[in-house]
Amino acid sequence: MKNTLKALLAVAIACAPLLAEAGAIDQLHQFLQNTQTLKAEFAQAVIGKGGRKPQQSFGTVAISRPGKLRWEIQKPSPQTIISDGEKIWIYDAELKQVTVRPAGKAIGGSPAALLAGKNDLEKNFTLAEAGLVEGLNWVEATPKVGDSGFEKVRLGFLGSELRAMELADSFGQTTLIHFAKIERNPVLAPAIFKFTAPPGVDVIGQ
Repeated sequence: MKNTLKALLAVAIACAPLLAEAGAIDQLHQFLQNTQTLKAEFAQAVIGKGGRKPQQSFGTVAISRPGKLRWEIQKPSPQTIISDGEKIWIYDAELKQVTVRPAGKAIGGSPAALLAGKNDLEKNFTLAEAGLVEGLNWVEATPKVGDSGFEKVRLGFLGSELRAMELADSFGQTTLIHFAKIERNPVLAPAIFKFTAPPGVDVIGQ
């Protein structure tokens, strides 16, 4: 799969409107306890190792906790990750290929678990407040295992609103995401967390 697809599952953390003020870790736990669903739009830039020209993309995200996730790049190249809590589908429309994985194994230690998983963050992550940088308050999450595919995730907030995310992955890439039109606890149709492969698409995995 393309590097962009590999990054999709990782950057799925970027969708949650957490509070990153004093006591940010407590605010994170409170958010997870009080938020069942979420949707937002995002603009994403993936900067390659050595600072090569960023790859720009735009899309939407939807979450229904625990375990349900839809991260969808709409342009320039359609790519989608969908989880129904049991399986994850990673679909590349241009390649006409979908990879299927067990959700628990794929999400467990990934950034997606920070907002789509259960309320046991310290089991998989070390959380820390990262201070005020360029007008935003930042929270940092570092995985406790070495095979998660990323090194750390930083989320930037203005007041109670999520404004930016920065992901440093194991491939030397940095993914920057800016969010808009965030809605907490909207009604989401169950069908958006299901995937049926279109005709002619190769299915890899379970």
